[in-house]
Amino acid sequence: MTPDDLSRLLFERILEVARAHSTPEHVSELTAADVVWERPKNRDHGDWATSVALKVSKPMGLSPRDLATELAKNLTDVNGIAAVDVAGPGFINVRLEAAAAGELARTIVQAGATYGHGSLLRGMKMNLEFVSANPTGPIHMGGTRWAAVGDSLARVLQAAGAEVTREYYFNDHGAQIDRFARSLIAAHRGEPAPEDGYGGAYILDIAMRVAAAYGPSIDDLPDAECQEVFRSMGVELMFGEIKASLHGFGVDFDVFFHEDSLHETRAVERAVEKLRDLGHIFELDGATWLRTTDFGDDKDRVIFTSDGRAAYFAGDLAYFLDKRERGFDRCIIMLGADHHGYLGRMMAMCAAFGDVPGENLEIMIGQMVFLVRDGQPLRMSKRAGTIVTLEDLVEAVGNDAGRYALVRSPIDSHLEIDLDVLAKRTNDNPVFYVQYAHARTCAVARNAESVGVAMDDGFAPELLDHETESALLGVLQEFPRIVAQSATLREPHRVARFIEEVAGLYHRWYDNCRVIPQGDEPVTDLHRTRLWLNVATGHVLRNGLTLAGVSAPERM
Repeated sequence: MTPDDLSRLLFERILEVARAHSTPEHVSELTAADVVWERPKNRDHGDWATSVALKVSKPMGLSPRDLATELAKNLTDVNGIAAVDVAGPGFINVRLEAAAAGELARTIVQAGATYGHGSLLRGMKMNLEFVSANPTGPIHMGGTRWAAVGDSLARVLQAAGAEVTREYYFNDHGAQIDRFARSLIAAHRGEPAPEDGYGGAYILDIAMRVAAAYGPSIDDLPDAECQEVFRSMGVELMFGEIKASLHGFGVDFDVFFHEDSLHETRAVERAVEKLRDLGHIFELDGATWLRTTDFGDDKDRVIFTSDGRAAYFAGDLAYFLDKRERGFDRCIIMLGADHHGYLGRMMAMCAAFGDVPGENLEIMIGQMVFLVRDGQPLRMSKRAGTIVTLEDLVEAVGNDAGRYALVRSPIDSHLEIDLDVLAKRTNDNPVFYVQYAHARTCAVARNAESVGVAMDDGFAPELLDHETESALLGVLQEFPRIVAQSATLREPHRVARFIEEVAGLYHRWYDNCRVIPQGDEPVTDLHRTRLWLNVATGHVLRNGLTLAGVSAPERM
């Protein structure tokens, strides 16, 4: 019996009590999803507890404890429930029969790779835009964090039933690209980088590759043509490196959207025309403005300057409209800490188009990442010169440790990653701790097979009554809820922290309960049933690691 089963059961009981007290209208908006069960911190209180009586008792004219008592009476006769009691002001505690709790092992094994998946977001079409680093240099640690978190979030949203498009906004328009081209030319000519340009060994590398591809005649080009050659070829080469780095990190995108296309296809003009029809555009001092203050922004925003140039915000308008016209219900944008000031104007833009800020448009702001080695901050990349890059992280600890370290913390907190810890094969390293637990489940299954313990020969869930088995089954039941919660809150770190808890409980169970007979001991249903639980735990760990974008090795 799962928490979802209990929620449906208690929801029906609440409706029955409401009808008995002639107040069904007071719970008309209640659904089974509103009946939330949680594992008590003190397992002496039972397997599951809910405070729903405190939330719905008042409209029925009952005290929370009286309602909880009435609901508890109606649960005691349900198969699979061993005991129900009421605690405190109205908490309902439920203890399951061992067989009902143990049946979960078979449920998980049968579901396999789909256990934890749900339908919460079914029918929702989402556009998830992340990384979107300018093609002017390698991906720094902020972009690397978004690569790991964004890909994991996409996996979590898909597991919750959403149709997700991973999108990279390719900034190939504007002044930063011109500065990049000038930096390449300077490197090619052996001159210092422009004051507002880019430095690092990668600039010289790209410049040499452009010159080699174009040929010696590149030095004979007029300045304007030379600038365009280094701009177009340099951006293409740099972006190729960015794509390769991300792919090597296990992150791929469905769409690479070019900012230039917004200006080449009159998309900006169409967006402005739509906003003008809606009455939100005005002219002042020769410039074209969007009246964003009508929608909570601190000031109105320029779209076209007095000399006719499109402001950066113009591209934002066209890009958002383009996404909505492509049929996305939710547009989620993941931005760095330096973009916090964008929130007001972007949400005002969403409202100006007639959409709902926070629903049709969501903006997630991430915080900085700092790498530490030997107790000291890692400050400089070997290649980029001034920043620490994705490649630096991967070179130090590998993809799995790097991704997991970035995913397992809330995005709104500064993150310090100790490279020395991540390089260790010990329990201090969180990714090793979880991966080792998964590898151990696989080793136990292999060893069990070698001595004739076969799952198909028996399953007796009532035998799973050791305290470590109850604790392990209790946490395994929560995986679907954790995935749904992670999707709803856009917090994939919850999955990572959950599988760490699973790993800890599994190791404790492994130390106390044997799957393989000792000596001449015969194989029994207890061994077979424990093998079911072992394999079920492996599925949950593997599914969780997959959602984090991390491998689940079978041997370590």
